[in-house]
Amino acid sequence: MSLRVGIVGISGFGGGEALRLIAGHPSFDLVYAAGDGSAGRRLVDRFPGVAPRLADLVIERWVPESLPPLDVLLASLPTGTSAAALARVPPEVKIVDLGGDHRYAEGWTYGLADIWPDRIVGRSRIANPGCFPAAALTALAPLLAEGLIEPGHIVIDGKTGISGAGRGGGDSRFGYAESNENLVPYGLLQHVHMPEIAGTIEQLSGGSAAGLVFTPHLVPMTRGLLATIYCRGRATTAQCLAAARRFYAGRAFIRVTDAPPQTKWATGSNLAFVSYAADPGRNLVMAMGVVDNLGKGAAGQAVQNANLICCLPEGTGLEGAPVWP
Repeated sequence: MSLRVGIVGISGFGGGEALRLIAGHPSFDLVYAAGDGSAGRRLVDRFPGVAPRLADLVIERWVPESLPPLDVLLASLPTGTSAAALARVPPEVKIVDLGGDHRYAEGWTYGLADIWPDRIVGRSRIANPGCFPAAALTALAPLLAEGLIEPGHIVIDGKTGISGAGRGGGDSRFGYAESNENLVPYGLLQHVHMPEIAGTIEQLSGGSAAGLVFTPHLVPMTRGLLATIYCRGRATTAQCLAAARRFYAGRAFIRVTDAPPQTKWATGSNLAFVSYAADPGRNLVMAMGVVDNLGKGAAGQAVQNANLICCLPEGTGLEGAPVWP
């Protein structure tokens, strides 16, 4: 079976990673590529290493009304730019939106694929989680589901590679001279990922996420994301690890490790690593989550969601090992 797939925003980092994954997917056939900044160019002009069979596919200007026949559309557009355009896509075309416009929006399913896969199977409109939520919520979910931590007053310290900021824009923080040997906090108190993190904490726990603090940082590496999360709870480290192993039993992309995870473990993959450290005497539980911000944090999870909505095995095309070193 070959399903016709399109990618919008293919010129960006998320779209480019989606291209890499779709190009090697045994059931997906890339037939449409759009990106206003590269419209009129062939894929090989933008991505010289692309597979020969895709080399001459011309990148088109994004016009929803002019789509060719498609089964699935992956949209990798900046938050705030996709809602109006995707509303004009024909309803028979399934959509996975990598941007932030549809997370917890009416008519869209939040695509946290390793936690709620059954909610995704067969749906037609999927909002891919953000990169920080992908790491933080994967680490928190087992503890919240078993009541090992309080849902309120959680503190999330997130660090991501520069590619997490996207390819476009003119912000000087993202240039080599500004980012090299530099650590930059941003989005203080009002980051765009806060609502989906809080909403998911409340769904998983049945309680209030009041007092949630989330501070992201840009670090001088290309890709990779680590969320270190501080919670209130009396559980032991062993109890947290056991809860995670039960919660993710049989889940192909989650690794529960005794040792604190490292960003390089996930590079180039759809894997997520979680671990825990707890001190019951201090009412403290630390949860750690690692993903590749372009993999599980973006295109990897998007392809996993595309597999689910097309009723394919969710790991199809995603079995590759991380890049090391």
